[in-house]
Amino acid sequence: MIVVPLDKALPDNEIESLVIRSQAEAVIFDKKYKEKMLQLKNSNTNEVNRLICMDDQENKQIENYSDILEKGKALLKAGNTQYQDVKIESKKMAIMLFTSGTTNLPKAVMLSQYNICSNLAAIAQFVKVYPTDTLLSFLPIHHTFECTITFLYGLYNGASVAFCDGLKYIQKNLAEYKVSIFVAVPLVLETMYKKIQKAIEEKGKTKLINIMTKISNGLLKCKIDLRRVFFKQVLDNFGGNLRVVFYGAAPMNKNTIIGYNNLGIRLLQGYGLTETSPVISAETDKETKPGSVGLALENLECKIDNPNEEGIGEIIVKGPNVMLGYYHNEEETQKVLKDGWFYTGDYGYIDEDGFLFVTGRKKDIIVLKNGKNVYPQEIEFLINKIPYVVESLVYQREQSKTDTMLCAKIVYDQDRIKEVLGEKTEKEYQEILWKEIKQMNQTLPNFKHIKKITITKEPLAKTTTQKVKRYEELKMVN
Repeated sequence: MIVVPLDKALPDNEIESLVIRSQAEAVIFDKKYKEKMLQLKNSNTNEVNRLICMDDQENKQIENYSDILEKGKALLKAGNTQYQDVKIESKKMAIMLFTSGTTNLPKAVMLSQYNICSNLAAIAQFVKVYPTDTLLSFLPIHHTFECTITFLYGLYNGASVAFCDGLKYIQKNLAEYKVSIFVAVPLVLETMYKKIQKAIEEKGKTKLINIMTKISNGLLKCKIDLRRVFFKQVLDNFGGNLRVVFYGAAPMNKNTIIGYNNLGIRLLQGYGLTETSPVISAETDKETKPGSVGLALENLECKIDNPNEEGIGEIIVKGPNVMLGYYHNEEETQKVLKDGWFYTGDYGYIDEDGFLFVTGRKKDIIVLKNGKNVYPQEIEFLINKIPYVVESLVYQREQSKTDTMLCAKIVYDQDRIKEVLGEKTEKEYQEILWKEIKQMNQTLPNFKHIKKITITKEPLAKTTTQKVKRYEELKMVN
């Protein structure tokens, strides 16, 4: 069979659209979706002919999951082994995954068991997970990064997987489940680290922590690791077991990476796409380089296509993890699959040590009137390092027929800025942030200077996997 995981947080009309596009014949759902699923089945717009509810209910158009289990047990008892003797066709489509759709209509990615299993086997050579580990599943399970890295890779190694109760319960869940490995996005990790720093400041322990960090780092040079002893009190806030955090989807502040590492928590960055099952590169247990997305997995080829004078070009890959194509979309498939190579749509470079760096999405690049290319994510990363900034969006606006200026929409941390600078008007906060931007501009070439900012305390529009919906945001600012 072919599995089509759907994002339960999508609006009803989008769920219906994906059910139609996937040609799904059966839907398995939670009781709260019962009425919507009945409407879906009876609408005659799709191929759904079977509804299966995970909870017991009494509508005759819907089967109860518990009843199906009982039927299965009866078949096994009667000697029917048809569901045990299934022949796996490993290179045929086994799962259809819809991309996040941050800029346009989600594409239906076709992956095989061979794609996914080859990726799991390659990851196992980079990062070791033990049967004694517990992973916290925080991101939506329909998302390929979460499904592969937390759920499948966790089970592949015999580890346990605990499910998070929600964004505001992360710290509580890390502690109560004694989590040792966490998979997250940078925004969550940055927020957690800011809370750690704030708690240390409030207890007046900043100076002590700095001294202990210097001693700890000195001992590390002699191969003596006492970080988990020195910083036990801080680590106990996360259950005391957290040792590795995998993250991806966006760059991480270098100081945050160093900060976690000083406490004895390793931050390992990876990079990939749904189309590559998903991992292309990752930092390993022994080889890391802050700012990079690690080394390419050993069972695939990764290179830079048509690099410029700085070595930056489109990242392309070839290997067993590359998708079969987009479902019922040959035109888009041919754009990205050429001679066995998958064109990621991401720009980056590979340094002399083989580490891959991602500079931005091809479709997001801003081309100025003078022909210079600007990668907005590169500047956003610098803006986000400002202490009072949560996130930002860099975009272009025509200044004249011959000039384009760069602008930034900045989401500020209302509590943090008030705590440091006191109660002020939003206009005053904007002036303070503008001074910070002007200082940042001095570190950049003239063509990368931000010329105008707007500020807000409202978060940027995001997908359920916390990626910024650039297309939606750009419609609002332009």
